[in-house]
Amino acid sequence: MHKSVLITGASTGIGYYTAHELKKAGYQVIASCRSLSDVTRLQREGLESVQIDLASPESIQQGFAQAMVITGNRLYALFNNGAYGQPGAVEDLPIKALRQQFDTNFFGWCELTNLALPIMLSQGEGRIIQNSSVLGIAAMGLRGAYNASKYALEGISDTLRLELAGTGVYVSLIEPGPIESQFRKNALVALLANIDINNSRHQLRYRSAIERLEKTETTTPFTLGPEAVYQRVLHALKSKRPRARYYVTFPTHLVGFMKRILSTSLFDKLLGKLGN
Repeated sequence: MHKSVLITGASTGIGYYTAHELKKAGYQVIASCRSLSDVTRLQREGLESVQIDLASPESIQQGFAQAMVITGNRLYALFNNGAYGQPGAVEDLPIKALRQQFDTNFFGWCELTNLALPIMLSQGEGRIIQNSSVLGIAAMGLRGAYNASKYALEGISDTLRLELAGTGVYVSLIEPGPIESQFRKNALVALLANIDINNSRHQLRYRSAIERLEKTETTTPFTLGPEAVYQRVLHALKSKRPRARYYVTFPTHLVGFMKRILSTSLFDKLLGKLGN
């Protein structure tokens, strides 16, 4: 029997690429998307797909139940990947927007994980793979909501890893830097929808961010394709002892190293340069 993997946020980018590649590698893939039209599109492409809106507990329950029907109530791995970035300075961030960020990027992942764990524990094996970020290692300005959601994810994943020791269920964090995806496009939508740019003291920085996010091609150095993340996902699935953390892209390695060796004041200066 093929090992089954449930992937969230599979409509584009990392999730989409990983879903197709894992299917080619022989896994039973259930690719979930927030939009029903994307579910239909993936089904036409030959993927088994279900609708899961990570901001909706009802959608999570229904989508997971449908996935378990497909797999015969077995699940080897959950790849929590569906997320977006809400830009904005903390002082400009409506609490409603912060809650929405956590609903999708954190609480939805926790609920889905808690649905998957009893199945994995009863099997005596499983993988929880969390797609975190370099911003789960170090915060950058104007990204407070996203930073906070990834820091929370890092903390709860570390806790889960300790609690699941000896069960055969492993927890891995993948921490990418810049990856080619729809992330910038979605971040621009969130910025314009929720931040009062004209009445902010950060107006000039926002204008610069908008100009950057509107570009069809990323100019961020060291950007890699989604295959870089897929290779780490594959290792976390196949290894007898998957790593607790997988760094992806040079910026993540650099930031991780600098955080260990620099004082807080020097590290803040570095992040200030990288974040502009």
